[in-house]
Amino acid sequence: MRLQVTQQNLNRALGTVARVANTRNQLPILANVLIRTSGNRLSISATNLDIAITEYVGTKVTEEGSITVPARLMQDFVNSLPDGVIDLKLEETKLHITTEKYQSVVNGVVADDFPVMPAIEAGESFQVPSSLLRQSLQQVVFAASNDESRPVLTGVLFRGNNSALNIAATDSYRLAEKRLKLKLSHDVSLLIPATAMQDLLRILTDTEDEVTITYDDQQVLFQVTDVELVARLLEGSYPDYQKLIPANFAVSATLKRAELMNVTKVSSLFARESAGSITIKVDEADKLLSIHSVASQLGENTASASADIKGSGSITLNSRYLIDALNAIHEDEIEFAFNGKLEPIVVRAAGGKADYTHIIMPLKS
Repeated sequence: MRLQVTQQNLNRALGTVARVANTRNQLPILANVLIRTSGNRLSISATNLDIAITEYVGTKVTEEGSITVPARLMQDFVNSLPDGVIDLKLEETKLHITTEKYQSVVNGVVADDFPVMPAIEAGESFQVPSSLLRQSLQQVVFAASNDESRPVLTGVLFRGNNSALNIAATDSYRLAEKRLKLKLSHDVSLLIPATAMQDLLRILTDTEDEVTITYDDQQVLFQVTDVELVARLLEGSYPDYQKLIPANFAVSATLKRAELMNVTKVSSLFARESAGSITIKVDEADKLLSIHSVASQLGENTASASADIKGSGSITLNSRYLIDALNAIHEDEIEFAFNGKLEPIVVRAAGGKADYTHIIMPLKS
């Protein structure tokens, strides 16, 4: 293998894929990246057996070949090089890296030992604009669980039909759902690890480039510009979360998102001793939504915001969950609604046409 590539392109590709390489895996080669020529392009790949990322870079290839080299060393070294052209030359298993003022040799491992995710031979495909998918995942992924004892909840659900695609995640304490108006030619039901979606978020841009999503029964492939991400699908039945979303509410408050965010943040300062517990009171007579929090050592706080209110009641929540929900909503006015102290609350954009719904389970007060 012999080729020339710019430092900028090689550094970008290594930054995209190297984070997937796993130094703690029982297979030492998984701490490496695979460098391989593909026509007049160079492909840089890494995998942890559950996720694989490949980025293609335009190069001037003189001799074809492939090798795997330590991901961390390669990424840090190339990142430290100045802008310019880098010469890569492979001699047996030694990769010679040469620039105008640097000459280095990295010991590699033959590419034959590098595990490659199987190709999707006969799968279905659909497309989503990169900017739309990026925004949707930012609104949903954080609600997925980190608890490996319930693997189904560590995934992000993609479920759709000929009128819409729903993307949802839950950790059983809260749930986020984004509805995308897409016309799909077939039904879709994919449960994808949230860790893979976090890696995809780092790849997606706020452009109108189309992301092509191809899948079969075992894995899913995301293709955007020169990057490919493959992830194994999770097995198991996802909870029928839509049963949790009430059709009607006894208590609802419509107010400015920024105002609810401010009073929640202030109240959370006094809720640290009680694991973030805050009590929200909605009063139809006073047209106020007030939040009360207590810190036994520091004091207590009550903060209020004016709102358009229907019904009266109170509920106790985790303040961090409410702040996360409000951060995920982009509209200026939101609706905060619930039925009783032990019923889930719904936070969404006001107006009844929201494409994003966030549910938070209450705390026992």
